[in-house]
Amino acid sequence: MMQSLTLPRVELSDGAVEAMKWLGLVLMTADHAQKYGMIPAVSGIYEAGRLALPLFGIVLAYNLARVRSQDLAVYVRVLTRLLFCCAIASVPFIALGGLGFGCWPLNCMGTLAVAVSIMYLIESRRPLWKTKAAAVFLLGGAIVEFWWPGVALCVGAWLYWKQPTWGALLLWLAGTASLTLINGNWWACASFVVLAGMASFVKIEIPRASRFFYIYYPAHLTVLLLLGFRIQSHS
Repeated sequence: MMQSLTLPRVELSDGAVEAMKWLGLVLMTADHAQKYGMIPAVSGIYEAGRLALPLFGIVLAYNLARVRSQDLAVYVRVLTRLLFCCAIASVPFIALGGLGFGCWPLNCMGTLAVAVSIMYLIESRRPLWKTKAAAVFLLGGAIVEFWWPGVALCVGAWLYWKQPTWGALLLWLAGTASLTLINGNWWACASFVVLAGMASFVKIEIPRASRFFYIYYPAHLTVLLLLGFRIQSHS
């Protein structure tokens, strides 16, 4: 019965994709500003901030799923940018504190990079690609922020947009729902509500600013770190 049901292809306008990125950026910034003491604690900011990674993962998955199968260079280019930004952002991310062993896990740029690595291996279909993809998932998921659930939701969303199957959907759902174990709430699941709303109602054109988002992540952490130093020096 399940196999006979056709899963829908969710289409997003370019404006909806950009709107999701901007929403994720705003929620992430507010969450980090509160986390690192730049703004007073406000009820709901932490909860809403749990949407940021799922939204970024959905946008990344949707954009890469539209790439032609033979154009693996796009995956390499995106992966290179993510790894570079992850490395740069690690300096303020570690300095801001609150990490295990002082430096673990890697920031969410690393989470997205692990997911893209798996997408690349799946798309390449090179020898032992399944074994390599599984190894990257197990090892990479252990060292990045939001761990295996964060990676799984990105890969599941990408697989779904490549080909809407029950397996892909279940991986996407399981990854998102499993974030509850990390976040302590179900707010990550609200990303599906946001996705449905964006797909249904956002048809406007919003200028693309793809590289801005790569730059913004390490930049906003650096600003928060410098503001923290300034506050400490005046206290």
